Amino acid sequence: MDTKELLKKVRKIEIKTRRLSDHIFGGEYHSTFKGRGMTFSEVRQYQYGDDVRNIDWNVTARYNEPHIKVFEEERELTMMLMADVSGSEFFGTEAQFKNEIVTEIAATLAFSATQNNDKIGLILFSDEVELYIPPKKGRSHVLRIIRELIEFKPKSKQTNIVEALKFLSNVMKKKAIVFMLSDFISDDYMHTLKIAANRHDVTGIRIFDKREEEIPNLGMVQMQDEETGEYMLVNTSSKSVRRNYSKYYHEKVEYFKESFTKSGAGTIDCRVDESYVKKLLGYFKRRA
Repeated sequence: MDTKELLKKVRKIEIKTRRLSDHIFGGEYHSTFKGRGMTFSEVRQYQYGDDVRNIDWNVTARYNEPHIKVFEEERELTMMLMADVSGSEFFGTEAQFKNEIVTEIAATLAFSATQNNDKIGLILFSDEVELYIPPKKGRSHVLRIIRELIEFKPKSKQTNIVEALKFLSNVMKKKAIVFMLSDFISDDYMHTLKIAANRHDVTGIRIFDKREEEIPNLGMVQMQDEETGEYMLVNTSSKSVRRNYSKYYHEKVEYFKESFTKSGAGTIDCRVDESYVKKLLGYFKRRA
């Protein structure tokens, strides 16, 4: 992809996702993810309806009239986006590949965070951490994140969620809002997820295509495993083949839901042909 085409794609995604974050998600994001606490702002005269528990008795005695302490939310937060860039993300039977939906959702979340003056960081992972962009503020930083999501070429096509979560725990010592975007066709990550979710506010966004849920009956078909590159002939007419695949796939989905629920983390299921806008908005409203 040449520079002109890349900039055009970045601009197109910015226009679409920034409009969403401006008009839909900005307020929802703010009310869903709270700041670190309340910090002292000022002292002012007591007004009817103020909470009497906030009266500053020292100032009240000095001026011989009631004054209260005013507190405000310490707003600044850090959002860390974790995007799976393994081979299985380059799959799609509808209008878009999974990795394209990942890019749009990540961009929407990043602009929502920017509206609240929060920092945004990025971790791209396969079976290793492929790229880490430390959290920073500002539009130009978000545009860099979008560029990387569009054009980054991973070294590996395989997935290891455990390694990505370990890296997160090592680089993020303070609490962060974490969105992990993947198809979660992986296992044995529950323990590491619990450690990360104990410190951070973690949400797993599972991106999937409806054709991944079951194999259609198409006879003998040559298929390629996107993560291993291996080709194989599959007899899709076989009921046992279709049944075993369906069992394998749904076990991964159940493991994802169980792992995140038991870890106290949030989950969002987003099929590529569904509106991720409704999914995100519904999730924010449920948490607010």
